[in-house]
Amino acid sequence: MTQEKRVVLEKSISPVGVLALAIGSIIGWGSFILPGTMMEQSGPVGAAIGITLGGLAMLVIAKSYGYMVQKVPVSGGEFAYAYNGFGRYHAYICGWFLTLGYLSIVPLNATALSLLAKFVAPDVFARGYLYTIAGSEIYAGEVGLASAAIMIFGYLNYRGSKAVTNVQVYMVGLLVAAVFLIAGGAGFTDISSFTHLTPGFNPEVPAIAGVVGILAIAPFLFVGFDTIPQAAEEYDFPPARANLLIMVSIIVGGLMYILVLLATGVVFPWQELIEAKHVWPTGYAMQAAIGKVGIWFLVIAISMGICTGINGFYMATSRLLFSMGRAKVLPAWFIGVDEKSGVPKNAVLFTAALALMAPWFGRNVIIWVVDMAALGTAFGYMYTCFGAYRETKKADGAEVEIPIKSTTALMGALVSFGVLLLLCVPGSPGFMAEESWYACGIWVMMGGLFYLSQAKKYSSLTDGELDYLILDKSRDVSGDDLVSYRELRN
Repeated sequence: MTQEKRVVLEKSISPVGVLALAIGSIIGWGSFILPGTMMEQSGPVGAAIGITLGGLAMLVIAKSYGYMVQKVPVSGGEFAYAYNGFGRYHAYICGWFLTLGYLSIVPLNATALSLLAKFVAPDVFARGYLYTIAGSEIYAGEVGLASAAIMIFGYLNYRGSKAVTNVQVYMVGLLVAAVFLIAGGAGFTDISSFTHLTPGFNPEVPAIAGVVGILAIAPFLFVGFDTIPQAAEEYDFPPARANLLIMVSIIVGGLMYILVLLATGVVFPWQELIEAKHVWPTGYAMQAAIGKVGIWFLVIAISMGICTGINGFYMATSRLLFSMGRAKVLPAWFIGVDEKSGVPKNAVLFTAALALMAPWFGRNVIIWVVDMAALGTAFGYMYTCFGAYRETKKADGAEVEIPIKSTTALMGALVSFGVLLLLCVPGSPGFMAEESWYACGIWVMMGGLFYLSQAKKYSSLTDGELDYLILDKSRDVSGDDLVSYRELRN
């Protein structure tokens, strides 16, 4: 049977680069803004317990990711895992939701730079008022700042995977160093005391309810470790090592969240800090503890968290789009790869183009979309874990370097399903806002219309052809049909 040649990406990403992508994607703006809200909901100890339990739950889910990377070491991550376990139509559903989930986080991080600027230099970028949309005032200066960040990291991603990961390593190094300096500075100043963390739980909220409230949002705090499987095709190391990298990224991410949380709580009695209704409790605490130096450490940490998030999700989005294009779910244009850099250039350009549109709609609209797109993340978790469960039941299920038990995969699937319920069941802590449901409806309708436009081509492919294109499983084809972008171009 004659099949078209399969375009592949070059192996150029090191373990350190992969780990930096994941940690940088996990630790973002929210790490430094949420401590006040978390303590108000649960108290410092309750919040730390909630984060820890959330991290443990994510480690269970992550075991299935580490297993599936070994089984299916290709670009596309959850899209490929959904196809491997449940077929083409499930793959499309998972890929469609996940695309928006990854893509929307790029402008969300970029617009966070404007929020940081309001704290540091309030009059610099809030200039050139344009209009108000959904409660967000749109200024030309802030749109320009967000757009500049999107274009800079778009250019970086266009240059090549090595450029992306090298810069990511340096930025994550600065991020982690700044967090430890903040925690150390706050913990050992004269005004700080660990007695300020008492009572450990909010006395106005039942302890279990407070912990569950943090646990409900914890899965979304750790979004970013799943950027690791998106680049699996480009590893310059054995795929089995991804298992450890995923685990380490979640542990480091959880540690960073807890350090910033406790650093905020030890400076003043946490209840007094919350009652004072400071706009930014963490910033106020750091300024009181360390002075302006503390604020600048925070600025460095937040800036790096924002930039590493943009960078990491640029790569994740472009690789997902590339994989879907290779499967013919998206037009063939998405598999265009640059001759010099070896990256899916068209997917990078598409990501940049859509991300550049988002700041013009304001941050509130972006947040609605991101909240809705969390469904895509939940779908990705669920398909990966259920897919891993089915894979472990096969005769060759243990034929990987680091296998998992079927019960572990099933536990991860049930936790993932619980995350989905938190988003969808009215009254749950994570239930999406009304506006997010409207956005979800629009995206579902768009997905249906888009599928109809591609259905004939997608359905005409045989299972063997899709196995080859998505999973790199050659059936009735010779090894000569697997080519790099340079060979295809020539």
